[in-house]
Amino acid sequence: MLISDSMPLLWLVYVVLSLVVLLTGYLGLGFLPRLPRLVITWAVAGVMWTPAHFRLPLLEEGEFYTGFAPAVVVAAVAFLEQNRETFLPAALLVAVGAGLGGVLGLLLWWRGRHRQAPGDDDYVDMHDEAPASRRGGSGERQEPVIG
Repeated sequence: MLISDSMPLLWLVYVVLSLVVLLTGYLGLGFLPRLPRLVITWAVAGVMWTPAHFRLPLLEEGEFYTGFAPAVVVAAVAFLEQNRETFLPAALLVAVGAGLGGVLGLLLWWRGRHRQAPGDDDYVDMHDEAPASRRGGSGERQEPVIG
């Protein structure tokens, strides 16, 4: 059950909070053009969503707790503990996640850029008289009428 087991609940809370952070970050970068905004947002998503394996010693001699956590958290804890054996692989995973996220943001920008090409059906040339003649108008703008 989701409530009785703390790990799935912890991951669920992490996913929801990370989505909130990504959405507010994307909206906060609204002053930037679309390309850097997507690349930065997806690079941060790659950093936050890259998992890493960790191993913590328990109180009993020779026993360890192992599991998965976000790589950035594993790298931060390893850095604070000055544990180079854990820090280097986790930091490498963080860098790879950021790179893959940035590439995904670049691909999303590239795909969205080509969506509104001049050959699309939605494209209307302002100097073309055909759309106005199909509407039955004289080509001038018509104001909406209520009633």
